[in-house]
Amino acid sequence: MSNLWIAALEAPDRARLEPHLTERRFTQGQVLYEAGEPVEDVWFPLEGVVSLMTVLSEERMVETAAIGREGLVGVTCGPMNGRASSRAIAQLAGSAACCPADAFAEALAGSETLRMALAKFTESLFAQVQQTAACNAQHRLDERLARWLLTLHDRADGDRFALTQADIAGMLGVRRATVSEVGAVLEDRHLIRRGRGWVEVLEREALEQAACGCYGLLRGVMKDLGVPRPIAA
Repeated sequence: MSNLWIAALEAPDRARLEPHLTERRFTQGQVLYEAGEPVEDVWFPLEGVVSLMTVLSEERMVETAAIGREGLVGVTCGPMNGRASSRAIAQLAGSAACCPADAFAEALAGSETLRMALAKFTESLFAQVQQTAACNAQHRLDERLARWLLTLHDRADGDRFALTQADIAGMLGVRRATVSEVGAVLEDRHLIRRGRGWVEVLEREALEQAACGCYGLLRGVMKDLGVPRPIAA
């Protein structure tokens, strides 16, 4: 597999990064960096999904963005690279090509086209963060759950992925019992199927119709900016 953001770069820009890349695995639930920590590496996912989490009081947290092989993780705190503004945690296990932050900063300094590619992705990421915040505040939980499952499905390798009720509750910022109830609604409509520690998407098109409009809006933003669609191969 390849990272779609890197693959879309012009050849000279890829050549700036490739000598510094090393592949690393990450496991589900692994914290790549904590909020407030220095970001030493930029992660370019090859498979799997990384969630950016806003940590609230008493260790409660809620997901504000999800990143797969369409993007990169570690550049949300300014050039280059400062401290992380959120927790980055692996939502689905996978791997990434990692580049030292100082090497990435040097590559950015030497290429306007690389800086533009990063700016487009960062703008789409901020749009996701803002839309997710609005979604969490305004939309019904069943719509939010459908939207979130679609976001994972885009980036997952297949229709079934490892998720527990606790995982979903943590991402959406609700109680596990609430997730069970709302998940049953989608399951009764034959949109998803659930088992112990996994969720399977059964009817992708119908799930899109069940989701709030945020999902379609964010796909439109990515298209307008020319950011690769987060569809796993």
